Amino acid sequence: MSSRMTERLIAQLVETRTGSARANVLEELRRLILSGGAPPGVQLPPGEIADAFRVSPIPVREALKTLVGEGLVVHQRNSPYRVSQLSTEELREIYFVRGTLEQAALAQAVTRIDPAALDRARRCHDDLVTAVKYNDRKAFHITSREFHRELTEPCAMPRLLNMFNATWNLTEPFQVMRSVGTATQEALNDDHATMLDAFAARDSTALLEIAQIHHRRLESAIIETSAELDVRHD
Repeated sequence: MSSRMTERLIAQLVETRTGSARANVLEELRRLILSGGAPPGVQLPPGEIADAFRVSPIPVREALKTLVGEGLVVHQRNSPYRVSQLSTEELREIYFVRGTLEQAALAQAVTRIDPAALDRARRCHDDLVTAVKYNDRKAFHITSREFHRELTEPCAMPRLLNMFNATWNLTEPFQVMRSVGTATQEALNDDHATMLDAFAARDSTALLEIAQIHHRRLESAIIETSAELDVRHD
């Protein structure tokens, strides 16, 4: 890990440190990883992180072990902690699992969603259209997850949602939606619009059909960005 990368990593943690630093270590490390601030493969030095939070290395190592359990960090004996670095095939597998879980959630949510949640999803869709218009890839990435969250949470199945969110978190460090082209983003938005129509009609069959198409499009997006991801991992 270069000293410059270490400095950027620690600087980000110092900026977000609060008075309750000890309890905040896990939350901030997770936030940094999920936001792409600590990219895949980057080292997470416990000593320097402890200095940034002004705590002993013990709570830092405990936080890192928790993140290892979540799949966001990898660690082997006598090796440094690193943000998980997945191959393109591993990413495709995770997207497959995520898609399967999402379809299960959508099948339940379509009959339970209330008008307020549907309106929030529509606003997310409008924001996604705007993000594409102004080539705001960061906003597109963030709002895509918000859109899917609004459509899945009404399923009211907390264990299913926990698994769904956990698999989504595994892909977040790669920031895939920030790398896909405009044409793919527009196609994904078209899928979103069709999903909203299916929700409004309470049509579970149509919803699951478009959800499958959407999942295949996401898989294609991984292939589209695989070269860039591989370079980023070198």
